[in-house]
Amino acid sequence: MLFRSHWKSRYKTISGAADCWWRPWLVLLWWSCLTQSTCGSGALEESKHLVIQREGEFDVTYNDTVTSENQTIYAFNHTVSWNKTEGVRVSVDVLSQNLKSPILFVVRQKQAVLSFQVPLILRGLYQRKYPYNHLGRTLCQPPTKSASETQYFFVDVSTLSNQGTNYQLRVSRVESFTLQTDKTFSFTASPSQPQYFKYVFPEGVDTVIVKVSSDMNFPCSVMSIQDIQCPVYDLDNNVAFIGMYQTMTKKGAITVQRKDFPSNSFYVVVVVKTEDEACGGPLRFYPLRPDELIDAGNRSKILDVVVSPAIKSEVYVMGMLFCLGIFLSFYLLTLLVACLHNKRAKKRELFENLADTSPAETGKTPASPNEYGSLTDSTVSSEAVTDGAPSLDSAASADNYGYLERPLENVGRSRQESLSSIEEDDYDTLDDINSDKNIVRTKKYLCVSDLSRKDKRVLSKKYQIYFWNIATIAVFYALPVIQLVITYQTVVNVTGNQDICYYNFMCAHPLGALSAFNNILSNLGYVMLGLLFLLIVLKRDIVHNRALSCQDINALECGIPKHFGLFYAMGTALMMEGLLSACYHVCPNYTNFQFDTSFMYMIAGLCMLKLYQKRHPDINASAYTAYACLAAVIFFSVLGVVFGRGNTVFWIIFSVIHILATLLLSTQLYYMGRWRLDSGVLRRMVYIVYTDCIRQCSGPMYIDRMVLLVMGNIVNWSLAAYGLIERPNDFASYLLAIAICNLLLYFAFYIIMKLRSGERIQCLALVCILFTAVVWGFALYFFFQGLSTWQKTPAESREHNRDCILLSFFDDHDIWHFLSSIAMFGSFLVLLTMDDDLDTVQRDKIYVF
Repeated sequence: MLFRSHWKSRYKTISGAADCWWRPWLVLLWWSCLTQSTCGSGALEESKHLVIQREGEFDVTYNDTVTSENQTIYAFNHTVSWNKTEGVRVSVDVLSQNLKSPILFVVRQKQAVLSFQVPLILRGLYQRKYPYNHLGRTLCQPPTKSASETQYFFVDVSTLSNQGTNYQLRVSRVESFTLQTDKTFSFTASPSQPQYFKYVFPEGVDTVIVKVSSDMNFPCSVMSIQDIQCPVYDLDNNVAFIGMYQTMTKKGAITVQRKDFPSNSFYVVVVVKTEDEACGGPLRFYPLRPDELIDAGNRSKILDVVVSPAIKSEVYVMGMLFCLGIFLSFYLLTLLVACLHNKRAKKRELFENLADTSPAETGKTPASPNEYGSLTDSTVSSEAVTDGAPSLDSAASADNYGYLERPLENVGRSRQESLSSIEEDDYDTLDDINSDKNIVRTKKYLCVSDLSRKDKRVLSKKYQIYFWNIATIAVFYALPVIQLVITYQTVVNVTGNQDICYYNFMCAHPLGALSAFNNILSNLGYVMLGLLFLLIVLKRDIVHNRALSCQDINALECGIPKHFGLFYAMGTALMMEGLLSACYHVCPNYTNFQFDTSFMYMIAGLCMLKLYQKRHPDINASAYTAYACLAAVIFFSVLGVVFGRGNTVFWIIFSVIHILATLLLSTQLYYMGRWRLDSGVLRRMVYIVYTDCIRQCSGPMYIDRMVLLVMGNIVNWSLAAYGLIERPNDFASYLLAIAICNLLLYFAFYIIMKLRSGERIQCLALVCILFTAVVWGFALYFFFQGLSTWQKTPAESREHNRDCILLSFFDDHDIWHFLSSIAMFGSFLVLLTMDDDLDTVQRDKIYVF
């Protein structure tokens, strides 16, 4: 009425001025407009436009009609206070069909303006257009400083359509606009009817976790955390503009800290997307014409929201102390075992000294007892050691061509020479028997003495290269990785896009700029236990060097040759696995998953090399060859992650390479490296098949090796067939499974052959084996819980998220980190101690297998 009276008074004022002196000029202007048809239509339209203002009431539905000739303004008022926020929601429904021009609704508030058109056109992928005739929007409520204040807002309705358009308007109060702590609230949302609610931090609570859940997978939705400011971005096309957000299907969670919101409050915004592809759903519509409007159907979704306090700082401290306490206990246990071992060694040394004084008076040299409880002087035959194996003496008489026994008194010669002046490539360390080393290595029954004929100083330097190479690789690999994950975390913090990283959002505890500190802390075990293993190896290395300097016969000519370079490399790899796994968990996703697996490949490869080196020290692979092969494995891992998903051509190529590599390695191991890959290899293969299989049926010369290699080929061919048929999405884990299966197969073969050869496993090694097997079992259980997976979309991955299970701080994957680091440490100890029973057995009585 106010606008209508104003228009009438304006008309009367103009009419009352007819007698003014400028009336002729007005007539002339009017005549000019009529003749030129430029001004008359505008004036006529102005005279026809009607503005209607109404006093609006809450919870009343207004049915009205709007055309281009009228504009309706609804005026509302409500009382707000500083300690209570009342939500206001505007709902609009257009009843007319086939509208050529939309209706424009403008909501004018004291500090904000909200405008939208009906039908609302939301765009999807490939410019698909989805119209919505029913809208519901919650008004942004600016904060007030006064105790009570009456605020006005106006809803303007207008259109450019000449036809009358029917609509319904309803303005209502949102009773549960402010969320309460630990109280679940249910609501319904759709693409055109988003919902948002306010939450205020209670006193004493600095961090909360907002959880939104639904029983429906689809439609896909987005939850967002935004600051208390206007406008609120609550549509599919603008919800990602500010704040933190993540897509969700059934489950979503975001941890919110008070320090990020100066007003001590925030909005929880839930938006339903127009399409489901972002959540892994199908694309249902394929329009033939780009301007065709598509009916999206019913996309309403029922959701629940609850805000709960997160853990306090005391829980952080407890988690860190728990983590440190577990792994420091291994240091204390190692110190205790070392003290007991030294005490027993001193008692044994005292007993031996007392025993040595008695034969000196009789002039006889006693036979020294070995760890089997038998004697090891020159009169004892090898059957006492090998048990069921054929006699070494008989084998030597038939096959020992050119084999020379070396006197013990000459073994320690030139031990004081400088190691820095010796390189393996400078000269052939087997020049004296170059003519017969092929014969020696192809004997039917090999002993460790046959494959430990090279100079120990050269081999020691050769295997030290493993450590220095992996240390160099670690530095050059870790530095860009750290830089990259810091960039990832920065991008997440700046953009607020929670879909970049695949956390377990139900148990992701932030600290500083880190979003999931608990997943990073749990990797501390790899570093601490890797360092502990290095200290144990260093202690053994020092003791062994001290024995060599004292010309100890057991150190010089007994037991498995001691080369510690690979052990140092294994300890370094374990520490780097912890560092890189922590880097991966800064922002876990499929593009940096290789950070978590690269040194797992290294560890598996080094363990296999160490097992092989124990009884093949002269012919083990060099560090350069080994790391080159591991680099190829990592290269294929990257290719598989990027191109392997569903790519049949890639899987065919990889399977062929896998099988060929298995055959080449099998040949290398069977013939102890005494074969050549050249143009005549096929001719020699045909000749062997003809002579051994067709001309006469003879079994393999090296039965034990053949059994191992046949089993290895069966396993690897089966894995290759599985990969080619199933084509798993997680190629990196598939490749790691291949390495672990081969390692376990070789380790089992080693243990079986060790026992079959009459050797025994000492108590400490047996305890390590049993303990490690049990821990590996529990570790794998927690590993396969699968709290997240980057093989799916971020929304689908969040369906696997679960709450913390240990100290309200660690989840299942953290426990996997704890147990797997302990299991790896135990596995390393097994490799270190499993042949301690041979330390007093001469090497020509230790079989090679």
